[in-house]
Amino acid sequence: MLSSLFALRQIPACLGLGLLTALALPSAQAQSLVDLYQIARDYDASYRAARAQFDATVARADQSKSMLRPTVGLQSTVTRSQVSGYIDSVPYFKHPYGQRQNGVSLSQPLYRPGNLASYRQGEKLLIQADAQLALAEQDLIVRVSQAYFDVLAAQDTLVFVRAQKAAVQEQLASAKRNFEVGTATITDAREAQAREDLVISQEIAAQNEVRVKQLFLDQLVGRSDTKPLPLQAQVTLPTLPSERVESWVESAQEHPSVQLAQTALDVASLEIAKAEAGEKPTLDLTGSYGVAHNIDGSSVAPTSRANSRITQASVGLTLNIPLYAGGALQAKVREALSLHEKASADLETARRSTAQATRTAFYGVQSGTSQVKALQAAELSSQSALDANTLGYKVGVRINIDVLNSQSQLYQTKRDLALARYNVLLGGLKLRQANGSLKPDDLQTVNALLQP
Repeated sequence: MLSSLFALRQIPACLGLGLLTALALPSAQAQSLVDLYQIARDYDASYRAARAQFDATVARADQSKSMLRPTVGLQSTVTRSQVSGYIDSVPYFKHPYGQRQNGVSLSQPLYRPGNLASYRQGEKLLIQADAQLALAEQDLIVRVSQAYFDVLAAQDTLVFVRAQKAAVQEQLASAKRNFEVGTATITDAREAQAREDLVISQEIAAQNEVRVKQLFLDQLVGRSDTKPLPLQAQVTLPTLPSERVESWVESAQEHPSVQLAQTALDVASLEIAKAEAGEKPTLDLTGSYGVAHNIDGSSVAPTSRANSRITQASVGLTLNIPLYAGGALQAKVREALSLHEKASADLETARRSTAQATRTAFYGVQSGTSQVKALQAAELSSQSALDANTLGYKVGVRINIDVLNSQSQLYQTKRDLALARYNVLLGGLKLRQANGSLKPDDLQTVNALLQP
């Protein structure tokens, strides 16, 4: 095992991280980023809650339509009564009778400005529901990608630490042999032993980090056997579609959070209209049709034993003019105006925050890309320095600590390069999230960089 890990030190720098991670995990059981995202869509509780909220908002918007539609009701009653008559306190007659009534009533709003404003608010709720679901979807994409790359980074760190441990152990064995033959002091062996102890502690920490990141990813997707596919061996990081930060900021005006703030402002404007409508008259069309069956006469014909049938139909207009409501209507208008002003300020805040987040994410991707290039050059330089110090140690012009320091620098550079690559890929997704353009299809670009 140690010999195979030591062989990793001889891998050319141009091969990158893909081969290293592939050696650490069996790719036959691995899942791609898109696969895990699709699994998380059906399992993640917060995203499922967002979808349920979306369905509830759609149903709530449908409720507002009913305020413009007619209402129809069916009534049916059955009664049994008795009338009695007296002459000089002597019962004259006693007549029981019954009645059965069936009817239907209808009411159609003709002029209700408050109801119309509520209907238009329902249309705005649909826009809000789409924006809220888009935010939840973007958040899920980033959370899955973050957990995915965290696992890969932790696995790469463990591979590099184990490779460094193998190299240190070889250097320790060499120092002990040289001390036994008298060509080196005990200091070299003790320095190598100290470095090995340090690397072993780093290995323990790296193993725990892999375990923790793996558990988080498993919990996110609801599986216990997730194994992310590693990056390809000679991966080329994608470039941004536009290198102008202002173009990203301009498109950020369509961000779902900005749409939410805009629709909130529109709803607040309609709320003013609803409050003002409380002072306006309303007009409804009403109609009814009913049939009454008198059984064994009625109260006006107590002596009749015949049944009768009475039909009644009516159509009318109902006008309601509010005169005074104790000042409540005026207070509602003032409240709606204040909330409208707040919604306007919230919209401006959303626009500014989105623009700032987009700029921050854009410069983060640019900085990360430059860092990757610098670390690639540093990796080559560190490898050359290690080779030179190893050769110098063999010929006696370098001491053991020089070789150990060179080894430590090389593997630290490899870890930094691995993390920088993942940060660039994740940063590209976060940039699209910052300007609101992140879609599930964007994962395909990252997925194409993984080992098949």
